[in-house]
Amino acid sequence: MNGPEVITMGCRLNAAESEAIRQLVGREDDLIVINSCAVTNEAVRQARQTIRRARRDHPEARIIVTGCAAQVEPETFAAMPEVDRVVGNLEKFDPSSFRRKPESQRETGTAANPHEIPAFAGMTEEAEVRVSDIMAVRALAPHLASSFSDRTRAFVEVQNGCDHRCTFCIIPYGRGNSRSVPAGLVVDRIKALVDEGAQEVVLTGVDVTSYGPDLPGGPTLGMLVERILRRVPALPRLRLSSLDSVEIDARLEEIICHEPRFMPHLHMSFQAGDDMILKRMKRRHSRAQAVETVARLKAQRPEIAIGADLIAGFPTEDEAMAENSLKLIDDCDIVLGHIFPYSAKKGTPAARMPQVPNVAIRRRAQRLREATARRRSAWLKTLVGTSQRVLVERGGTGHTENFATVRVRDTTLAERSRGQIITMNMTGIENDMLIGESA
Repeated sequence: MNGPEVITMGCRLNAAESEAIRQLVGREDDLIVINSCAVTNEAVRQARQTIRRARRDHPEARIIVTGCAAQVEPETFAAMPEVDRVVGNLEKFDPSSFRRKPESQRETGTAANPHEIPAFAGMTEEAEVRVSDIMAVRALAPHLASSFSDRTRAFVEVQNGCDHRCTFCIIPYGRGNSRSVPAGLVVDRIKALVDEGAQEVVLTGVDVTSYGPDLPGGPTLGMLVERILRRVPALPRLRLSSLDSVEIDARLEEIICHEPRFMPHLHMSFQAGDDMILKRMKRRHSRAQAVETVARLKAQRPEIAIGADLIAGFPTEDEAMAENSLKLIDDCDIVLGHIFPYSAKKGTPAARMPQVPNVAIRRRAQRLREATARRRSAWLKTLVGTSQRVLVERGGTGHTENFATVRVRDTTLAERSRGQIITMNMTGIENDMLIGESA
């Protein structure tokens, strides 16, 4: 192989940070960086599988593993013979983490990083671990204003870490406590992306609605969004990644409901629709609050499309509790559901709770998927016959303002309009996508 390769796994935040890593590694030859995810056991398994494949395909390359799985389970990856170095979520913004170890250090074993932790039992002779205590990180840093752009839609990191401790979630231990990016840095990054041609920006983070209290003056997410829209008038479209409904402040709600450049699409971190399960998850909202929030927002802006994360088969969940989560799909008009079969993560309180049998978890997850699919199908049918503003992306597809996927019928039009927002007529539905034709 020639030059470095960065492989991204997991969330959009990882994608944004992978772009920052690409800038850091420069032209390092024969380097593969795997930016891992730890959200589920399956994500960690896929990271290990990707590492083995990378070594098989590139036997001479240096393989460095970073990201949340590397932060939470450094010993897992340090023990893999395919891995040369394990780098934590703080250290992955240090250029030295990706450089070859100086010959003198290879010979003496001298640590190249003051945060480097001791070797683990079973660790290979070649592997090196650079993982510090992410929970001790409080300082802000410009590197957090990283972004990922495909020339049409850009993802800008405005916040990292999480101060909450949901019982099923390992991510705070991979990302640390909540830190916010100063608004000025965010605005400057978005201005640069718009100048480069980005038509849409998505603000990302681990817990985006917790933005601001660690900054001078304690700004809110609503204040940040307001500032972006005011300071970057050339930005056509702005979205937010996953939101915690109870933390939508009054200023943000006003923007969501009445600002045309804020897209009418919200992805809610609901996780469950039963109050007892929400309590055992240590979520901060009730079922009634979730339903009331969606009703209030849609009353002001009916075209808002609701997406949501839902976990099937959380420990102690019985059939009645599962039914409450199923009914939430209709009660909150969830048309874009992300369904996660529960997977116990070592080190989380939920892993020590009475577990639901796997067969029941799979069955409940399938019911949730079918319910969201029915809701999505009905929603798409309401859009047939309408005109929609579509951001045309790669592969002849695009998205409406409320995030319905559109396939552009005319391939010539699709190619000519890539990266542009155009008005299209929605003429039908194929393969769960709207069909768009020239208006």
